[in-house]
Amino acid sequence: MKIRYTKQAAKTLKAYDKNTRDLIREKIFGLTKTPPEGDIKSLQGSKTEKRLCVGKYRVIYEYLKETKEKITIKILMVNKIDSRGDIYK
Repeated sequence: MKIRYTKQAAKTLKAYDKNTRDLIREKIFGLTKTPPEGDIKSLQGSKTEKRLCVGKYRVIYEYLKETKEKITIKILMVNKIDSRGDIYK
């Protein structure tokens, strides 16, 4: 499974200190396992997006499929990363 980040998510992740960045990346990697690991809930009003809690931070993500040359690749798309109070605005 590939992990991709939106520009906003990559920019936000890069702004955090190294320890926070490493913790968030470790928890995102846990989403690629079967079954996904972490504090996960589906978002209300969205059929595909889910959220992952990492301390006071939230990661909004979804699973996508991409087909190239008859090969289907699963993709974990990280849409947003932000603090608990700001992510849902």
